[in-house]
Order: sequence, then C-alpha cells, then structure tokens
Amino acid sequence: MLIESLASGFELFLSPVAIGLTFVGVIVGLLVGALPGLGPLMGIILLLPVAIGLPPVAAMGFLIAIFVGGSCGGSISAILLRIPGTPLAAATLFDGFPLAKKGRSSDAIGIAISASALGGLFGGVVLILASPILASFASDFAPPEYAMLAITGLFAIAIVSGGSLIKGLVSGSFGLLLATIGTDEFSTGYRFTFGSHNMLNGFHIVAVVVGLFAISEMAHQIMGRDLLKKPDVKVARPGLSSIVLTLRHWVNLLRSSGVGVFFGALPGAGGVISSFTSYAIAKAWSKPEEKYGEGAEGGVVATESANNATVGGTLVPTLALGIPGDASSAMLLGALLILGFVPGPVLFEQQPAMVGGIFLVYLASNIFLLIAGILLTPLFVFILRIPKYYLIPIVLLLCSVGTFALQASVFDLKVMLGFGLVGILFRAASYPLAPIVIGIILGPILEANLRRALLISREGYWIFLDRPVAAALVAINVLLLLGAIAVAYRKRRNRAEASSAGRSSSN
Repeated sequence: MLIESLASGFELFLSPVAIGLTFVGVIVGLLVGALPGLGPLMGIILLLPVAIGLPPVAAMGFLIAIFVGGSCGGSISAILLRIPGTPLAAATLFDGFPLAKKGRSSDAIGIAISASALGGLFGGVVLILASPILASFASDFAPPEYAMLAITGLFAIAIVSGGSLIKGLVSGSFGLLLATIGTDEFSTGYRFTFGSHNMLNGFHIVAVVVGLFAISEMAHQIMGRDLLKKPDVKVARPGLSSIVLTLRHWVNLLRSSGVGVFFGALPGAGGVISSFTSYAIAKAWSKPEEKYGEGAEGGVVATESANNATVGGTLVPTLALGIPGDASSAMLLGALLILGFVPGPVLFEQQPAMVGGIFLVYLASNIFLLIAGILLTPLFVFILRIPKYYLIPIVLLLCSVGTFALQASVFDLKVMLGFGLVGILFRAASYPLAPIVIGIILGPILEANLRRALLISREGYWIFLDRPVAAALVAINVLLLLGAIAVAYRKRRNRAEASSAGRSSSN
C-alpha cells in the first residue's frame, strides 16, 4: 500500500507546477522565518488564499514548503542579529550567535540549514512509515472514537498553548462556538446567522485566521518602537562544506531528530519544546572541550535538526487522524478540507495518490531547503536590513487582497478586520489564539460525530465507555485535564511561596 501510494503520488508530484511551487514555497518560508515577527504560520496564512486555487498536490507542496522553510529561517536572524525570527530558533541563540561572533557566521548559518534539512528528511522517513500504520489502526474508528479524538486534540492544544489552563480552554471553547455558526447539516436549520445571508455557511476559516493572527500581529508590530530601525547585518555566504561540518555530529543529529519527531507527534508540544529539549540532551552528552554556550557547532545541530524533524512528526497525527499538532499544521489541515480532502483513514484509503504526493513534496521541501538556503542566504541577509516601516504595509495589503480574492466578498474583509480586533483583545488579555483555530476546525468534526454516536446509541452517553478505544480516549482526556490542573496548582503554589519568601526577606 505504501509503495503504491508513493508510485501514484509521483505522477502528481512530477509536474513543473508542483515542483516549482514547492521550491518557491521554501524560499518564501525562509524569508518569513528570517524576518522577526512573521514565521511559518504567518507565511501559510498570507498565502493560503493563493494555494487553494492551485492543483491539490501543488497547493499542499507550496504550503508545506513554507512550513519547512519557515521552521529553519528563524535561525538566520538568530545567528546574525541575536533576534530569533521565530520562537523555534530561540534555542539556536545559545551557540549560533557566539559562533557568529567568532567570525564564523557563514559556518553557523550553513550548519543550521544543513541540520534543518537533514532533520527534516529524518522526520519525513518517520512520516512515511508511521502515518499509514496509524491511519490503518484508526480505520475501524466509528463516530464515538472520532468524537473523543476531536476532544483530545482540543484539550491538548488548549492545555499547552499558553500559561493558563483556563485561558486555553476558554479560547478553544470560543472556537467551538464560532464553528456552530451557519446551517445545521442535520436539521438544515440556521444557527446564529442573525438574518444575514452572508453567514449561512459560517465564517470563512481563512478570513478568521488572517484576522486573528496576521492583522493582530501587524498591530502589535506597529505599536513597537523599532519601526524605523535598520538592522546592521553582515553578509554571510555558507558553502557546501557546512554539510560536512554537520555530518561530523551525526550521532547528535540523529538523536536530536528523534527528539523532534517525538515532540512533533504530540499535539501541542511543537518545535520550541523539542529544540530546547534536544539542546539540553546534547549538552548533557557533550565533552567539556566542546564548550556548549560559547559557540559549539553541536548546539546549532541539536536545535535546528529538532526544529525541522518536528514538522514531519507533526504531520503524522494531522494526516493520519485529522488532529493538528500545532497552529501551522492546523492551517494545513484546513487547506486540505478546503481542497476537498478529509484527513484521516479515509484519505489514506480513498486518495492514496494524494497521500503519496504529500509525502513526496515534504521530502522535496527539505532537499530544496538545503539548496535554497545555501545559495540564497545573501538575499535573506539583504532583506533583513529593510525596516518594518516598509514591510508592514506590504503584509497588510497581502492580507486584504488574499482575503477578498477568496470569494470576491466584502463581507470576508469585514470578518478579517473584526477578528483582527478580536485577536488584539485576546493578545492584550494573554489568551492564546491557536486553540480558537483548532476549535473552528475540529468543531464540526466533534459535533457531527457526537450527534451520530448518540443517534446510534441505545444507552445515551454510555456508548463512549462501552467501546474500548473510545473509553481509552475518554481516560486520556481525563488524565490530560487532571494533569493540567495539577501543573497549574503547582505553579500557583510555587508563585505564592516565592512571593511570601520575598516579603519575609524584605521585612
């Protein structure tokens, strides 16, 4: 089945459009990753309206390539400016910037790009081998299992995407509420449309996401104080020798890639946790003469290989179960749905060519990352010198044009601006935005399967405990919630003890 999927996927991938857009996507991803304040999620959001008008494999190749390139691009600004372009590159600061200060900025960037590409390929192998197995296991799922699986995804994202459990759950619940707007597929009745024909199909996911993330982020950047600042960046030209430097740390590379895949497969964990964890493990296993924290090559290898291996790990539950691992993979899940494909076992059973095409564009993205990263780094360095004063209007224009182009609808622009205000308010109150998107995407899946499960049940909600897999998922959800409550209680108690100790010392 796997060989057949890859063989049939070759026919879809081996086209000038799919290959060309995958390469362009990597370049765009590196660019948005290198520019502080943007990142892979912003790149996917801005170009999602463009992608959904393309052939399916080309569209997914374009978006996945942005994800891959953006996960690596943040290391460029982290190494040269000591400003991580994305949170994923925060751990790269430990050794990347000191290595650049030693006059080896080209080596540092080259190692980061090489480690990212090789780690991403490791994640691709795991994706190709693990996701069909997971999808095959889930092929026997019925509505009770799918309903509990959707709740697991909501809980996982809400719990880990922010400092407060309550705020994460509130954001997720707000997303679920938004998902109920429109026409009820069971009764064909209208819900929360307030008499507006524009809301009969609910809010378009792209308009909501662009508003929540892009508009609110640009507002945040505008309120900053460095709009006119022109960064002083030296030109760096990494060479092919950086691949050799990276492979000298092959044990570290494989270990860190494994860590990245593991955390990527856990919904909500993501690249930040995996990069810091892999760095800590690499430092613990390092020799004293490697001097981690002072410009060690192994430190850059550990963090960057974990970053991009996380992408492959994240796509495993996204494709096999329809549970996105983070906000970026949630956008990819939304793109698949808009293109007419339902992620999960059905995708693997009924659309093997599409699955094979996605596998191939992911592998190609990491190969192109190595090529484009090494050849075009001077271009990205030049763009880093452009003040935000010029970049922000361009981003806002792209947001408006892309959103309007979805359905040629002024209403979508109003939705974008409205949710831009919602995003600003949520950011000001420190509420995470990712659970909102997950709630909008998983809400219809949860509602449809919950209602179907109750319709076929003769004992009401007991159907979720009568079936072994559904019962196991219920237990996992309860453990997730109890664990999050315990962690929140421990943090609160530690803060209280720290504040009481501070008061006693001041007295």
